[in-house]
Amino acid sequence: MISVAADLAGMHPQTLRIYERKELVMPQRSSGNTRLYSDADIDQLRLIQEMTAEGVNLAGVLRILELRAEVEGLRAERDALKSALVLKDHELAKIAKKAARPTTRTELVMVRRGGLVRREGGDLA
Repeated sequence: MISVAADLAGMHPQTLRIYERKELVMPQRSSGNTRLYSDADIDQLRLIQEMTAEGVNLAGVLRILELRAEVEGLRAERDALKSALVLKDHELAKIAKKAARPTTRTELVMVRRGGLVRREGGDLA
């Protein structure tokens, strides 16, 4: 609830309402329309408090939070692409290994001196 969240974040409940209006934090709502703050919401409130204490205005805080979310999304995408690349590398290695295997079988055979020897492809030597 807002009073508990305000205590945990060390700020006034009215400040939380302002942050919600500015869309800096979006708490869940109960069926009775009571604000319900998660641990992640409390952490975000503390981060906002740190930034504003350093002199960042609320518009700047909002932009920073947007950029952080974008960076996290890009990191997740990068990680997914790395995983896909590793899988493709393994697949290509398997294909290359199969392609490197000889497709014909060769054996040593005894041939009489001066006799005809058949080469691959059926030509006589």
